[in-house]
Amino acid sequence: MPACFQRQADSSPQDRAHALLRQVPLVDGHNDLLWAIRQTAWYDFGRIDLRQSQPKLMTDIPRLRQGQVGAQFWSVYVPPAFQGEKAVTATLEQIDAVCEMVRRYPDTFELARSAADVERIFRAGRIASMIGVEGGHSIDVSLGTLRMLRQLGAGYMTLTHSSNVPWADSATDEPTVNGLSKFGEEVIREMNRLGMLVDLSHVSLDAMKVALRISDAPVIFSHSSARALCDVPRNVPDEVLRLLPTNGGVVMVSFVPGFTVPTAAEWSRRADAELQRLRKDERAEVRTGILKWREANPEPAATVSMVADHIDHIRRVAGIDHVGIGSDFDGIDHGPVGLEDVSKYPALVAELLKRGYSDQDVKKVVGLNLLRVMREAETVSTRLQASRGPSHATLVQLDGPKPPSK
Repeated sequence: MPACFQRQADSSPQDRAHALLRQVPLVDGHNDLLWAIRQTAWYDFGRIDLRQSQPKLMTDIPRLRQGQVGAQFWSVYVPPAFQGEKAVTATLEQIDAVCEMVRRYPDTFELARSAADVERIFRAGRIASMIGVEGGHSIDVSLGTLRMLRQLGAGYMTLTHSSNVPWADSATDEPTVNGLSKFGEEVIREMNRLGMLVDLSHVSLDAMKVALRISDAPVIFSHSSARALCDVPRNVPDEVLRLLPTNGGVVMVSFVPGFTVPTAAEWSRRADAELQRLRKDERAEVRTGILKWREANPEPAATVSMVADHIDHIRRVAGIDHVGIGSDFDGIDHGPVGLEDVSKYPALVAELLKRGYSDQDVKKVVGLNLLRVMREAETVSTRLQASRGPSHATLVQLDGPKPPSK
């Protein structure tokens, strides 16, 4: 056997993982760093210097480099409690923070708007930085606002967060429009025209089905896992996974313990119930009470192996071309054992290699699948922009006036 082949055969899964991540960009679909910085330092990178270790966060530049991150969708999340102009303003502040981060650390980050940008930036040794809008409340039922967010670099929009929007049902709210309203369908058509990825994490099952039926471009789930393995509404059921090959979309598996292992999901339900109980008790100090409850009821741990189980399941049901990675780092209290922060991605890659994934299949999971989705969305956008202009439809025009409050 030639020496070069002998070295490859003898290399450990960890060594192979690091080698593969030098060949293709690892693309993570969701990181909430910017909201965490807003909460702790109001976007002041002088107070939180990402070049230095940030032990209270899951993300900093040394650990991004250690984890060999090639491209990141930075979430510009704002809470669903922010509505109307307040939601739009806060989203713009989040986008401004992404731009400031890139400006402050130009040797590490560069904004990317296309698959070609991602590949070029990765080859230059920087981290391709993209923007993900997390929730349709960020556009305040305005297609003009949607278009401007795209102009500012937004690469995807999650149709809802934890609450419904007037035109789309959330997975964790009571349905009101049977998935998507007529205006909601128009939002998807306009996103297709703009080349903006439709993100179905957080939406209801009916919304998933309608979006998959009408979207001309592949969709994504930026941070969701397999419902067959962990039965929570935020995960993707098998009936939807079976539809993905026709659409071409990708489920980017999350690292959220409560979406990964059933015992952690049950713990989350109990914690939410306790939180609601405390809020109703006028005598209770809510923050102190929930901290005491958590100390007495520690959350069950997820592991890197359990995350890989979700990748395995999606590969079996939808196919290897339809699975990716969407951690949700800095949007969770802690990651699975072995995936505690952004330095740990090679451990997940090594786990897949141990399970017999080929090098090419690993490359698809870590980034090539998402880059293919981006390219296909760009092709659809070029075609649609040649055939029609921007939509000026409104919610009232398509869905009728809002019924009066009871």
